[in-house]
Amino acid sequence: MQTRIGILGLGGVGGYFGGLLAKEFVDSETVEIVFITRGLTQKQVLENGLKIIMDESEMTVFPSKASDNPEVIGKLDYLICATKTYDLEASLNSIKACITKNTVILPLYNGVDAPERISALFPENDVLQGCVYILSKIETPAVIRKVGHFEKLYFGSPSSSMTKMKALQAIFLKANIQSSLVDTIEDAVWEKYVFISALAAVTTYLNQNVGEVMDNIESRELYVALLHEITLLAAVKGINLPDDIIMQTILKLEKCPKETTSSMHRDALAGNNFELDSLVSYVVNEGVKYEVETPSFQKVFDKLSLLTPEKVV
Repeated sequence: MQTRIGILGLGGVGGYFGGLLAKEFVDSETVEIVFITRGLTQKQVLENGLKIIMDESEMTVFPSKASDNPEVIGKLDYLICATKTYDLEASLNSIKACITKNTVILPLYNGVDAPERISALFPENDVLQGCVYILSKIETPAVIRKVGHFEKLYFGSPSSSMTKMKALQAIFLKANIQSSLVDTIEDAVWEKYVFISALAAVTTYLNQNVGEVMDNIESRELYVALLHEITLLAAVKGINLPDDIIMQTILKLEKCPKETTSSMHRDALAGNNFELDSLVSYVVNEGVKYEVETPSFQKVFDKLSLLTPEKVV
């Protein structure tokens, strides 16, 4: 009996980790990898495979199936979700026929609200928490470029089946995915959220890359103010972050190439929809709920919520 794993979304995260899985388990009798994709990306994968370009090598992989048709996809044992957060409900509803009550769902989105939103759609299912650290993006449809050697996938759940999570971890490790099944997953997810939320907010609001933010006094001050607000919110919510989380996050950003920017900034500049709700609005709304003042996040939200993506300046 094969373990069937669906990869929903072939962007920088889903494409890279899904690609490693597809490479390892091609023609496997024990694990089947299905890419859930549509349009030009689906066409390219079916005709030419999914290409992953790294600093010193590249590979092309072919999944068992690549489709957006639930009848072709079939029932899934695990579903790894890596679309944009604004597509969460629509993308999952489009394949709900593939999700049984035994399907384990692992969200790898930017943000911290995905598990709650997924559980609202599928209340009977095991919905894990997860996050990744990786520099990767879509170069063209079905072509993923990964920069640098660092990659890490964290996942877990305080309430889901440990047997099923350990089975998934074994599959990840066999595919040479640098993954960790962690007990304190909510803390790990929030540590990543502090990094990505403040970065997305400051780069998109100022239309600046990492180097410009770090080198400009006013830009850096806004970035630090955002960090203070989101870490205070996390503390009030009972999240256990390192005492020096703000300094850790700043040092992490300083190690990034100067030309690096956030995926939200890239999406906005490209005229695409961007993840304002999960990365900025969520902080503002939770601040109201927990009586934590978030004036910097509010300022960012007020500006970006009025802009169409192509008008980011």
